[in-house]
Amino acid sequence: MDKTALRIRKVKGPHLLRQFIRVPWRIYAKDKNWVPPLLMERRRHLSPRNPYFKHASYCSWIAYLGDRPAGRISAQVDRLHTGRYQDATGFFGMLEAEDNPEIFRALTRTAEEWLRAKGMQRITGPFNLSINQECGLLIEGFDTPPSIMMGHAPEYYAPRIEEQGYQKEKDLLAYLVPIDFEWPSHVTRLIAKTTEDVHVRPLRKASFLEDLDILREIFNDAWSENWGFIPFTKSEFRELGQAIGHLISEEFVQIAEVNGTPAAMIVALPNINEIIADLNGRLFPTGWIKFLLRLRAGRIESARVPLMGVCRRYQDTLSGPALAFMVIDAVRSAAAEKGIRKVEMSWILEDNTGIRNIIESIGGSVYKRYRIYGKILG
Repeated sequence: MDKTALRIRKVKGPHLLRQFIRVPWRIYAKDKNWVPPLLMERRRHLSPRNPYFKHASYCSWIAYLGDRPAGRISAQVDRLHTGRYQDATGFFGMLEAEDNPEIFRALTRTAEEWLRAKGMQRITGPFNLSINQECGLLIEGFDTPPSIMMGHAPEYYAPRIEEQGYQKEKDLLAYLVPIDFEWPSHVTRLIAKTTEDVHVRPLRKASFLEDLDILREIFNDAWSENWGFIPFTKSEFRELGQAIGHLISEEFVQIAEVNGTPAAMIVALPNINEIIADLNGRLFPTGWIKFLLRLRAGRIESARVPLMGVCRRYQDTLSGPALAFMVIDAVRSAAAEKGIRKVEMSWILEDNTGIRNIIESIGGSVYKRYRIYGKILG
């Protein structure tokens, strides 16, 4: 076979799925900041049993140069999105490729053609697989490893994508916050005025599923007016809870209740990327032992807040920021006791000035930027 011949092959069957999952190992072989994802988690994510596929159509492809996998891409149509926005927008994701314009052109055109055949008029991404999962292309902050459930990318990805006619839709920001920040005086006064009717409590693993439903309801309400919002389904959120439940102590999840009614929440995850980088994606046969020993030994020094929200009825009142500050403070205290020194808060919409002001008031600074691209399908 001609080693320079480029061909695209649709992923079907377990053998091609394994190749699809493994493509990043070739792309990032010399990138010291890339963290190999856990293969078991990637298989679970792309399994037909993923609740996401109950409301989405999906197809994926591998690009080959000769017989060598040299890139990959997926395309998705999410019926929750099209039903909510009525805009005939499809998505691309899982994009990885060698630094070759022809590979990027072939992959993006393949995804675009599939979406056109589904009646889509626009394409946006990357989404791996939805906005509620890993999304956005890293365009700033290449010099440090990604945090848990966040992406990494070579610097050439952005220009290669833009060469195919893709333009910026929205930037997503990752903030880094020191754990030992001090509250500004106006914040402490605001919290003091709000505490009378507010009770902040940790997750109760004895009623884990019930608390997951509370977290989902708060998140879906809090984020419902945000750009690109798609609600978590109950099965999706429970799947997420089962995937991360073994990673967190109860104190890493905090729920604020006002007069007994849930009003705000925050979820923090220990950044396990610190302790899995050398496992090369494998937990078996000995990776599990290393992982658990490192997790229990307190070797993780950073965490990430992927979920935080204040119910909309409080967002335009003084209680809104106060509730946010209160759940942040509760999880900050718990994280500090576990040896956490810094926290990534991500992702944050670039134009969400409310939450950006809150994060910046406690010393947070933007250290990574991710971009969502879009294109009209002619």
